[in-house]
Amino acid sequence: MFSVEGRMPVVPAVGVTAVAAYVAAQMLSDVTSVKIGVVWGLAVDMGTFIYPLTFTLRDVVHKVLGKRNAQVLIVVCGVINLLMAAYLVWVASVPGDPSWGLDRAFRDVLTPIWRIVIASIVAEVFSELVDTEVYHWFVRRITSRWQWLRVLTSNSVSVPVDNVIFAVGAFGWKLPWGVIWDIFLFNLMLKYGMTLLSLPLIYVVRDRYDQGG
Repeated sequence: MFSVEGRMPVVPAVGVTAVAAYVAAQMLSDVTSVKIGVVWGLAVDMGTFIYPLTFTLRDVVHKVLGKRNAQVLIVVCGVINLLMAAYLVWVASVPGDPSWGLDRAFRDVLTPIWRIVIASIVAEVFSELVDTEVYHWFVRRITSRWQWLRVLTSNSVSVPVDNVIFAVGAFGWKLPWGVIWDIFLFNLMLKYGMTLLSLPLIYVVRDRYDQGG
């Protein structure tokens, strides 16, 4: 964890990779969440297929870089997503060159819906901070063994929290409640499924939980 000189801390490559993957997954899920698709007969925002990875990636960051850095990453990523939405709004407002011919399509597809953006960012930040606290509590108060269980436990608390905030905040009183229930139910099933599939990620490095918290 330290350089040859013994002074400058060195972030492990896996930590840098986990941070980059976390930010990328957050941004991609926010962009694609504006589309409501139908999968297996249920309505679902399409960002759901990549967003669940962020919970386990957050756990990897927490494991490698510690609680404080994980918290900083969550908040900074929320700010990045907000700035991304603002930038897309500005880009969409710039008149398109007539020879391009896709200006209207760009605006229709990529102009953010602020209600969805805000609900998504609030859900992400709040649920991921909850995930951080549960993960930290599990390691400190329960056991530092059974790494798969610490991920499963923290995700089992944060996923429903994220679902409720996003589904109601983004679509409440805008879509029929039956559709909102479909979104909530499918998101819940898919996120838990992705949690199980992504559990091996926690073993990509040796357990070096930051004893300083």
